[in-house]
Amino acid sequence: MELESKLDFLDCGAIRIKGTRVGIEIILDDYLNGHSPEEIAVRYRHSLTLPQVYAAITYYHYNRDKMDAYLDEWRKEFENSWQKQRHNPPPAIKHLLSIKARRSAG
Repeated sequence: MELESKLDFLDCGAIRIKGTRVGIEIILDDYLNGHSPEEIAVRYRHSLTLPQVYAAITYYHYNRDKMDAYLDEWRKEFENSWQKQRHNPPPAIKHLLSIKARRSAG
């Protein structure tokens, strides 16, 4: 079995599980934080199968240096996006925050 056939490598550099919208980083982040493949498959049972989870983890182990760099970049982008949104939230979030502030004050 060729592991790459189980993944979609997008032009933007993202890696998705073939046939899903789930990024490999979602599976690997859970796995590297101590979740078993079975737990991950149950957590995303509407999107992933256990063989898909194992394929992602196996791909990681066969390409560890490349995937560690991929995950580092993903974490940096995630953190940057979170900070940007936190300092300049969209109008709907601003509205919800103002409601929360009014409830807390009164």
